[in-house]
Amino acid sequence: MSFAPVHCVRLTALVAGVTLATTAYAQQPRTAWGEPDLAGAYSEFTLAPLERPVELGTKELFTAQEAREYQQRVLEEADQDDETVAGTQEDVHYDMGTFSLSANEGRTSENFRTSIITFPANGRIPPLTEAALTRQKQRNAIRTGHEFDGPEMRSLSERCIVWTSTLAPILPGGYNSNLQIFQSPGYVVIQGEMGDPRIIPTDGKPLPDKLLPQWNGTASGRWEGDTLVVETAGFHPNAAWRNASEHMKVTEWITRVDADTLEYKFQVDDPNTWAEPWGGTYPLTDLGGILFEYACTEGNYGMANILSGQRALEKEAAGKSQP
Repeated sequence: MSFAPVHCVRLTALVAGVTLATTAYAQQPRTAWGEPDLAGAYSEFTLAPLERPVELGTKELFTAQEAREYQQRVLEEADQDDETVAGTQEDVHYDMGTFSLSANEGRTSENFRTSIITFPANGRIPPLTEAALTRQKQRNAIRTGHEFDGPEMRSLSERCIVWTSTLAPILPGGYNSNLQIFQSPGYVVIQGEMGDPRIIPTDGKPLPDKLLPQWNGTASGRWEGDTLVVETAGFHPNAAWRNASEHMKVTEWITRVDADTLEYKFQVDDPNTWAEPWGGTYPLTDLGGILFEYACTEGNYGMANILSGQRALEKEAAGKSQP
């Protein structure tokens, strides 16, 4: 197994308890106006998967030996993902490692958890409700056979509108899963490496009963001791996470646990989509640097090529149908 010389994986040791913040951080830094200082650039990459493998049942934590074996397997599999066989379909895509985009090439936190999700007890996202399944079928029916009609039929991330690495709940993605937190009196801003910033007022005002749908939802933050609590609702139905409804509400808790680590916890509530609430926790690890600009639309040849390719196929088909 080999890694790029600069972007090697660096493992940060973390407490293998039920939560990271088992004890208060004695040297909690403060802003000039007295709030806990969470500012900095952080990596979202962690070796725990989002959902627990079914075969592990309700096993919540690995032993140290099991964690090492699992980490080794995950990193080896990630490294193999960059290797393709000439002439195969997979070989058409560029080598992720060449551009330092692989999940195995950032700062990755050690994590003894068997899944990011901590509830339900099986560590997996609950089943969809009947309403959600119906909604999913309806959305799929609209797109089926029309996937390449125009940009509006492509995903929001393809269109450089929404990226899940910042959208609540914040969860690690395939690459560029990094974020930066800024603070000023009365506000916290979470800027993902990909996607628009979330501007969160911290005055604790409750969210209005009626909200205009927003791509990132509308957020309200408050401080509970050293923890930033953020409640977000009012998501646009086309942007809400994993086919959720416009009624989805996400609650997040962010706490500094040491000089290099924040604990990120979240809970998702949407009775119109999932059979029960679900949530989890994982560490945000100091990136050891800054975020660089991600200009999604610059050089985004994929969208133009996908649509122009479809137009060429349609033109060819139309020509063959002529007598």
